[in-house]
Amino acid sequence: MSTLSDLVHAEGLLNDADVEWLHRLSGDGQLLADLASADIVVWIATADGSFVAGAHARPSGAATLFYRDIVGEPVRPQWRTQVQNAYESGTIVDNSTPDWFEETPTRVRAVPIIRERAVDGEQARVIGVLTRHTNLGEARAPSRQQISFNECADDLFDMVASGEFPDMTAPTSPRRGAPRASDGLVRIDVDGMVTFASPNALSAFSRLGFDDELEGESLVEVVTEIIPATHQVDESLPVVVTGRAPWRTDLEARGVTVSLRAIPLRDHGTRIGAILLCRDVSEVRHQEQELITKDATIREIHHRVKNNLQTVASLLRIQARRTHSEEAREALTQAMRRVASIALVHDTLSEGLAQKVDFDEVFDRVLQLVAEVAASPTTRAQTHSEGRFGVLPSEYATPLALALTEVVTNAVEHGLAGQEGFVTINADRTDDHLRVTVSDSGHGLPEGRVGQGLGTQIVRTLIHGELGGTIQWKGAEGEGTQVTIDIPLRWMNSA
Repeated sequence: MSTLSDLVHAEGLLNDADVEWLHRLSGDGQLLADLASADIVVWIATADGSFVAGAHARPSGAATLFYRDIVGEPVRPQWRTQVQNAYESGTIVDNSTPDWFEETPTRVRAVPIIRERAVDGEQARVIGVLTRHTNLGEARAPSRQQISFNECADDLFDMVASGEFPDMTAPTSPRRGAPRASDGLVRIDVDGMVTFASPNALSAFSRLGFDDELEGESLVEVVTEIIPATHQVDESLPVVVTGRAPWRTDLEARGVTVSLRAIPLRDHGTRIGAILLCRDVSEVRHQEQELITKDATIREIHHRVKNNLQTVASLLRIQARRTHSEEAREALTQAMRRVASIALVHDTLSEGLAQKVDFDEVFDRVLQLVAEVAASPTTRAQTHSEGRFGVLPSEYATPLALALTEVVTNAVEHGLAGQEGFVTINADRTDDHLRVTVSDSGHGLPEGRVGQGLGTQIVRTLIHGELGGTIQWKGAEGEGTQVTIDIPLRWMNSA
């Protein structure tokens, strides 16, 4: 299915700012559908003078007319004239007689979507049309809540037609936990007095500790009564409960958290009140707090593991300096280097929330470690890294870091032993494959054979067993060595 952006750009009649406006409006399509108890469709003008559906929202508390999504479909003949009139006139157009859709009587309202309100007599710019399709087949005596919801919907439709909704100054926020009309709705007038509160809104405030009727009360005074004197108040709360800005905030009391979203209502620039949507998000906030705590715990664990590994590496370094056996000193130094390379990965993980690693950052530090450990008066090696490794999951970053530490160190210590030369590391990553090539200009492989030392065994075990990849050594004596590591990214869960 084409997205709203795809459909707009395909026609080429609107700019990026228009698309952003339509996206904001479509994001509140569910709110409009729930308030109006009707299907909401956003129509985009086409290059041939017609219209195509760019977004569609169904009401959650009423029967939908469109059982199949109509996004991407052209406007139907019975609506085209009405939509065209709204688009050209810039005014709301209601159908004079009921429209029949699949044997169901409907009422259609076409609302011009104006991106900016007319200023200093300038002509307002219409960028699309919104239609409301009300099912008349289930018509019954409306409840007070339905009447109030419809009044709120009409006010918002008028704001859409005057370029005052959506409000582009409203900060974008996650949809998770966002209150909807069915969760609870409070309407206040310009003075902040409650003129209507839905039953769900009353229940939410009751859980916060307010048991009286909300209607006729000042919402600011109600909230002031609810909040404990010792509780720290978010600075946005007063602005939200007075309906002066289109912001969201949380109201906490008695262990209950209610999310509030304010939607200021305006009539051609004059504020006439506000809608406040409210939802009990206590469980959502509790889960979020648990995730934050778990993330912090994981970071702390990685930090402690890194510290412990660095301590082990330091002990190995001290022991290596005090031993009198050259063979033992070399073994301890290699062990210290391997422990330090693992510590680098945990150090990176301790700095963020994600359990993934920017391996390019890790490998830059690995090269510094190799240069420090492998430095000697007789060997002068220049290391150079090309390409990008990208982001890898931690369970694969550790074995890869350790394997590359072994390969690069081996190239410096043995391939370039006693001479000046270079070591080049090239990372070539595609969507499903990672190839790393380590080349040196050193002595090459004696008799063209790969050694059977501990380092070689470690590398093979890590690449084959841990990463499910392959490793190849190429080179001849006096011609340098090239090590190629191939790792299929499907083993990394498409990281």
